[in-house]
Amino acid sequence: MKFSSPSTQTLSITFLSIFLLQLTFISSQTCQRSCGELPLKFPFGSDPGCGDPRFNPHVSCSQGNPIFTTHTGSYPITNIDYTNKVMYITDPSMSTCSCKQQSKGFALDWDAPFDFQDDNVFALLDCSLSTSPIFQQNSLYTDKKNSSKISLCDNQGAPICSYLYSCQAISTINLPTSTCCVYTPVDLGPAFEMDLEKLQCSSYSGFYSFNERESDPNSWKYGIALKYKFSVNNEYPSSCANCERSNGVCGYYGNYNSFICNCPSGINTTNDCFFGASYNYGSRPRSWQIGTYSIYPFTLLWFHFSIFLFTFWDGTESTLV
Repeated sequence: MKFSSPSTQTLSITFLSIFLLQLTFISSQTCQRSCGELPLKFPFGSDPGCGDPRFNPHVSCSQGNPIFTTHTGSYPITNIDYTNKVMYITDPSMSTCSCKQQSKGFALDWDAPFDFQDDNVFALLDCSLSTSPIFQQNSLYTDKKNSSKISLCDNQGAPICSYLYSCQAISTINLPTSTCCVYTPVDLGPAFEMDLEKLQCSSYSGFYSFNERESDPNSWKYGIALKYKFSVNNEYPSSCANCERSNGVCGYYGNYNSFICNCPSGINTTNDCFFGASYNYGSRPRSWQIGTYSIYPFTLLWFHFSIFLFTFWDGTESTLV
Protein backbone atom coordinates (compact mmCIF):
# COMPACT_ATOMS: atom_id res chain seq x y z
CA MET A 1 0.00 0.00 0.00
CA LYS A 2 1.34 3.41 -0.92
CA PHE A 3 0.71 6.80 0.62
CA SER A 4 1.46 9.74 -1.61
CA SER A 5 3.34 12.58 0.01
CA PRO A 6 1.42 15.71 0.95
CA SER A 7 1.54 18.47 -1.62
CA THR A 8 4.22 21.13 -1.35
CA GLN A 9 1.56 23.83 -1.04
CA THR A 10 -0.19 22.08 1.86
CA LEU A 11 3.03 21.58 3.80
CA SER A 12 4.09 25.17 3.17
CA ILE A 13 0.85 26.53 4.58
CA THR A 14 0.96 24.15 7.56
CA PHE A 15 4.49 24.97 8.63
CA LEU A 16 4.08 28.68 7.95
CA SER A 17 0.98 28.72 10.14
CA ILE A 18 2.80 26.95 12.97
CA PHE A 19 5.69 29.38 12.68
CA LEU A 20 3.47 32.44 12.82
CA LEU A 21 1.65 31.07 15.86
CA GLN A 22 4.97 31.03 17.72
CA LEU A 23 5.52 34.76 17.20
CA THR A 24 4.70 37.30 19.88
CA PHE A 25 3.76 40.56 18.21
CA ILE A 26 5.36 43.60 19.84
CA SER A 27 5.48 46.89 17.96
CA SER A 28 9.05 47.88 17.28
CA GLN A 29 9.90 51.40 18.41
CA THR A 30 12.67 53.58 19.75
CA CYS A 31 11.81 55.54 22.87
CA GLN A 32 13.52 58.90 23.24
CA ARG A 33 15.49 59.61 26.39
CA SER A 34 14.84 63.34 26.23
CA CYS A 35 12.49 65.89 24.71
CA GLY A 36 14.43 68.97 23.73
CA GLU A 37 16.64 69.72 26.74
CA LEU A 38 14.36 67.95 29.21
CA PRO A 39 15.38 64.37 30.20
CA LEU A 40 12.54 61.84 29.94
CA LYS A 41 12.50 59.14 32.58
CA PHE A 42 9.84 56.75 33.88
CA PRO A 43 6.90 57.26 34.20
CA PHE A 44 7.06 59.71 31.27
CA GLY A 45 7.63 58.75 27.64
CA SER A 46 8.13 60.45 24.31
CA ASP A 47 5.57 58.43 22.34
CA PRO A 48 2.75 55.90 22.80
CA GLY A 49 4.34 52.67 24.05
CA CYS A 50 6.99 54.52 26.07
CA GLY A 51 6.89 55.16 29.81
CA ASP A 52 3.80 54.39 31.89
CA PRO A 53 0.51 54.09 29.94
CA ARG A 54 -1.34 56.06 32.65
CA PHE A 55 0.79 59.12 31.91
CA ASN A 56 0.85 58.84 28.13
CA PRO A 57 -2.42 60.72 27.45
CA HIS A 58 -1.23 63.66 29.54
CA VAL A 59 2.49 64.04 28.76
CA SER A 60 3.95 64.03 25.25
CA CYS A 61 6.84 65.34 23.18
CA SER A 62 5.79 67.55 20.27
CA GLN A 63 8.55 68.70 17.91
CA GLY A 64 11.11 68.70 20.69
CA ASN A 65 8.78 70.42 23.17
CA PRO A 66 7.48 68.58 26.27
CA ILE A 67 3.74 69.19 26.61
CA PHE A 68 1.20 68.56 29.38
CA THR A 69 -2.41 68.21 28.17
CA THR A 70 -5.75 68.44 29.96
CA HIS A 71 -9.28 69.14 28.72
CA THR A 72 -8.61 72.87 29.17
CA GLY A 73 -5.62 72.96 26.84
CA SER A 74 -1.94 72.11 26.32
CA TYR A 75 0.79 73.59 28.49
CA PRO A 76 4.61 73.63 28.16
CA ILE A 77 6.51 71.57 30.73
CA THR A 78 9.38 73.65 32.08
CA ASN A 79 11.00 71.09 34.39
CA ILE A 80 10.56 67.70 36.09
CA ASP A 81 11.99 67.02 39.55
CA TYR A 82 12.33 63.23 39.45
CA THR A 83 13.68 63.05 43.00
CA ASN A 84 10.64 64.71 44.56
CA LYS A 85 8.20 63.57 41.83
CA VAL A 86 7.08 67.07 40.85
CA MET A 87 6.41 68.38 37.34
CA TYR A 88 6.37 72.12 36.60
CA ILE A 89 4.26 73.62 33.83
CA THR A 90 3.36 77.08 32.65
CA ASP A 91 0.18 78.50 31.16
CA PRO A 92 0.95 80.95 28.32
CA SER A 93 -2.36 82.73 29.03
CA MET A 94 -1.58 83.19 32.72
CA SER A 95 -1.03 86.71 34.03
CA THR A 96 2.33 87.47 35.63
CA CYS A 97 3.94 90.53 37.09
CA SER A 98 5.11 91.59 33.65
CA CYS A 99 1.97 90.72 31.66
CA LYS A 100 -1.76 90.82 32.33
CA GLN A 101 -3.92 88.96 29.81
CA GLN A 102 -7.22 87.18 29.33
CA SER A 103 -7.37 83.54 30.35
CA LYS A 104 -9.96 80.79 30.36
CA GLY A 105 -8.56 79.06 33.43
CA PHE A 106 -7.00 75.70 34.19
CA ALA A 107 -8.15 72.27 35.34
CA LEU A 108 -6.85 68.72 35.77
CA ASP A 109 -8.53 65.73 34.17
CA TRP A 110 -10.35 63.65 36.77
CA ASP A 111 -8.42 60.48 35.87
CA ALA A 112 -4.98 62.12 35.57
CA PRO A 113 -2.36 60.68 37.97
CA PHE A 114 -1.50 64.18 39.16
CA ASP A 115 -2.29 66.40 42.11
CA PHE A 116 -1.34 69.94 43.07
CA GLN A 117 1.82 70.64 45.01
CA ASP A 118 1.02 72.24 48.36
CA ASP A 119 3.19 75.28 47.56
CA ASN A 120 0.93 76.42 44.71
CA VAL A 121 -0.63 79.87 45.12
CA PHE A 122 -3.41 81.00 42.79
CA ALA A 123 -4.84 84.47 42.43
CA LEU A 124 -8.08 85.09 40.53
CA LEU A 125 -7.85 88.52 38.93
CA ASP A 126 -10.40 91.12 37.89
CA CYS A 127 -13.45 89.31 39.23
CA SER A 128 -16.89 90.90 39.11
CA LEU A 129 -18.00 92.08 42.55
CA SER A 130 -21.64 91.99 41.50
CA THR A 131 -21.87 88.64 39.66
CA SER A 132 -18.91 86.48 40.68
CA PRO A 133 -19.84 83.55 42.98
CA ILE A 134 -16.65 84.06 44.98
CA PHE A 135 -18.15 87.23 46.48
CA GLN A 136 -21.27 86.71 48.56
CA GLN A 137 -23.59 89.01 50.47
CA ASN A 138 -22.58 89.54 54.06
CA SER A 139 -25.40 87.98 56.11
CA LEU A 140 -24.68 90.29 59.04
CA TYR A 141 -26.27 93.15 57.11
CA THR A 142 -29.99 93.07 56.46
CA ASP A 143 -30.21 96.66 55.31
CA LYS A 144 -29.52 96.76 51.56
CA LYS A 145 -28.06 100.25 51.87
CA ASN A 146 -25.47 99.02 54.36
CA SER A 147 -24.87 95.65 52.75
CA SER A 148 -21.36 94.51 51.87
CA LYS A 149 -19.66 91.66 50.03
CA ILE A 150 -17.40 89.04 51.60
CA SER A 151 -14.90 86.88 49.76
CA LEU A 152 -14.94 83.08 49.92
CA CYS A 153 -11.20 83.05 49.34
CA ASP A 154 -8.40 82.53 51.83
CA ASN A 155 -8.16 85.63 54.02
CA GLN A 156 -4.42 85.12 54.30
CA GLY A 157 -4.17 86.06 50.65
CA ALA A 158 -4.48 89.78 51.33
CA PRO A 159 -0.71 90.45 51.57
CA ILE A 160 -0.08 88.42 48.41
CA CYS A 161 -2.73 90.40 46.57
CA SER A 162 -1.18 93.67 47.63
CA TYR A 163 2.22 92.51 46.33
CA LEU A 164 0.65 91.50 43.02
CA TYR A 165 -0.88 94.93 42.62
CA SER A 166 2.57 96.47 42.89
CA CYS A 167 3.18 95.01 39.41
CA GLN A 168 2.57 97.64 36.76
CA ALA A 169 0.71 95.25 34.45
CA ILE A 170 -1.71 94.04 37.15
CA SER A 171 -2.19 97.46 38.76
CA THR A 172 -4.13 98.60 35.69
CA ILE A 173 -7.12 96.35 36.47
CA ASN A 174 -9.86 96.96 39.05
CA LEU A 175 -9.33 97.61 42.73
CA PRO A 176 -7.61 94.89 44.81
CA THR A 177 -10.95 93.96 46.35
CA SER A 178 -11.82 92.18 43.10
CA THR A 179 -8.87 89.83 43.43
CA CYS A 180 -9.11 86.48 45.17
CA CYS A 181 -5.98 84.74 46.39
CA VAL A 182 -6.35 81.00 46.82
CA TYR A 183 -3.76 79.02 48.74
CA THR A 184 -5.32 75.58 48.47
CA PRO A 185 -6.71 74.32 45.14
CA VAL A 186 -9.43 72.40 47.00
CA ASP A 187 -11.16 75.76 47.50
CA LEU A 188 -12.09 75.63 43.83
CA GLY A 189 -13.60 72.15 43.90
CA PRO A 190 -12.32 68.54 44.09
CA ALA A 191 -11.16 68.52 40.47
CA PHE A 192 -9.82 72.08 40.68
CA GLU A 193 -12.01 73.19 37.80
CA MET A 194 -10.95 76.82 37.55
CA ASP A 195 -13.52 78.00 35.02
CA LEU A 196 -12.93 81.74 34.88
CA GLU A 197 -16.04 82.37 32.81
CA LYS A 198 -18.15 80.71 35.49
CA LEU A 199 -16.25 82.52 38.25
CA GLN A 200 -16.67 85.83 36.40
CA CYS A 201 -12.93 86.61 36.50
CA SER A 202 -10.93 87.77 33.50
CA SER A 203 -7.61 86.16 34.40
CA TYR A 204 -5.55 84.36 37.00
CA SER A 205 -1.99 84.19 38.22
CA GLY A 206 -0.24 81.14 39.63
CA PHE A 207 3.14 80.67 41.26
CA TYR A 208 4.81 77.88 43.24
CA SER A 209 7.71 79.71 44.86
CA PHE A 210 8.44 83.18 46.21
CA ASN A 211 12.11 82.50 45.44
CA GLU A 212 12.92 83.77 48.98
CA ARG A 213 11.65 87.23 48.01
CA GLU A 214 8.00 87.29 49.03
CA SER A 215 7.59 91.06 48.68
CA ASP A 216 9.03 91.13 45.16
CA PRO A 217 6.53 89.58 42.69
CA ASN A 218 8.97 90.12 39.82
CA SER A 219 11.16 87.34 41.23
CA TRP A 220 8.40 84.80 41.93
CA LYS A 221 8.37 81.53 39.98
CA TYR A 222 5.15 81.68 37.98
CA GLY A 223 3.52 78.46 36.83
CA ILE A 224 1.92 75.34 38.32
CA ALA A 225 3.62 72.54 40.26
CA LEU A 226 2.04 69.08 39.93
CA LYS A 227 2.81 66.01 42.04
CA TYR A 228 2.67 62.53 40.49
CA LYS A 229 2.71 58.95 41.77
CA PHE A 230 3.94 55.71 40.25
CA SER A 231 1.12 53.71 41.84
CA VAL A 232 -1.12 53.60 44.89
CA ASN A 233 1.90 52.74 47.06
CA ASN A 234 4.11 55.11 45.05
CA GLU A 235 6.78 52.42 44.66
CA TYR A 236 9.18 52.43 41.72
CA PRO A 237 8.48 49.27 39.65
CA SER A 238 11.32 46.76 40.03
CA SER A 239 10.95 45.63 36.40
CA CYS A 240 11.54 49.19 35.24
CA ALA A 241 14.54 49.61 37.54
CA ASN A 242 16.12 46.47 36.05
CA CYS A 243 15.44 47.76 32.55
CA GLU A 244 17.02 51.14 33.24
CA ARG A 245 20.09 49.55 34.84
CA SER A 246 20.69 47.81 31.52
CA ASN A 247 20.48 51.17 29.69
CA GLY A 248 16.92 50.47 28.52
CA VAL A 249 13.77 52.60 28.52
CA CYS A 250 10.60 51.30 30.14
CA GLY A 251 7.54 50.93 27.93
CA TYR A 252 4.42 48.88 27.28
CA TYR A 253 2.54 47.12 24.48
CA GLY A 254 -0.65 45.24 23.63
CA ASN A 255 -4.22 45.43 24.83
CA TYR A 256 -3.17 44.78 28.43
CA ASN A 257 -0.29 47.29 28.46
CA SER A 258 2.25 44.56 29.19
CA PHE A 259 5.70 45.71 30.26
CA ILE A 260 8.56 45.88 27.76
CA CYS A 261 12.11 47.17 27.96
CA ASN A 262 13.12 49.24 24.95
CA CYS A 263 16.85 48.81 24.31
CA PRO A 264 19.19 51.29 22.56
CA SER A 265 19.19 49.21 19.37
CA GLY A 266 15.40 49.41 19.14
CA ILE A 267 14.94 45.85 20.36
CA ASN A 268 12.04 45.25 22.73
CA THR A 269 12.45 42.61 25.44
CA THR A 270 10.22 41.51 28.29
CA ASN A 271 12.83 42.15 30.98
CA ASP A 272 16.06 44.06 30.32
CA CYS A 273 18.80 44.69 27.75
CA PHE A 274 21.32 42.22 29.20
CA PHE A 275 19.68 39.34 27.26
CA GLY A 276 20.07 36.89 30.08
CA ALA A 277 17.47 36.79 32.85
CA SER A 278 15.39 34.22 34.67
CA TYR A 279 12.13 33.78 36.56
CA ASN A 280 12.07 33.14 40.30
CA TYR A 281 11.04 29.54 39.57
CA GLY A 282 13.52 28.74 36.83
CA SER A 283 14.99 29.97 33.61
CA ARG A 284 13.08 31.09 30.58
CA PRO A 285 14.01 31.77 26.96
CA ARG A 286 14.73 35.36 26.03
CA SER A 287 13.22 37.09 23.03
CA TRP A 288 14.79 38.97 20.16
CA GLN A 289 13.13 41.68 18.09
CA ILE A 290 13.10 41.15 14.30
CA GLY A 291 11.16 43.82 12.48
CA THR A 292 7.83 43.99 14.26
CA TYR A 293 8.08 40.54 15.85
CA SER A 294 9.50 39.34 19.14
CA ILE A 295 10.87 35.86 18.48
CA TYR A 296 11.85 33.30 21.11
CA PRO A 297 14.71 30.80 20.55
CA PHE A 298 12.42 27.73 20.49
CA THR A 299 10.54 29.41 17.63
CA LEU A 300 13.70 29.49 15.54
CA LEU A 301 14.39 25.86 16.39
CA TRP A 302 10.92 24.82 15.32
CA PHE A 303 11.30 26.81 12.12
CA HIS A 304 14.49 24.95 11.17
CA PHE A 305 12.85 21.63 12.00
CA SER A 306 9.90 22.57 9.81
CA ILE A 307 12.23 23.25 6.87
CA PHE A 308 13.80 19.80 7.39
CA LEU A 309 10.41 18.07 7.37
CA PHE A 310 9.32 20.04 4.36
CA THR A 311 12.42 18.97 2.41
CA PHE A 312 11.98 15.33 3.44
CA TRP A 313 8.32 15.07 2.50
CA ASP A 314 8.75 16.97 -0.72
CA GLY A 315 11.38 14.62 -2.16
CA THR A 316 10.20 11.18 -1.05
CA GLU A 317 7.20 8.89 -0.81
CA SER A 318 6.32 6.68 2.12
CA THR A 319 5.63 3.06 1.25
CA LEU A 320 3.78 0.71 3.57
CA VAL A 321 3.82 -3.01 2.73
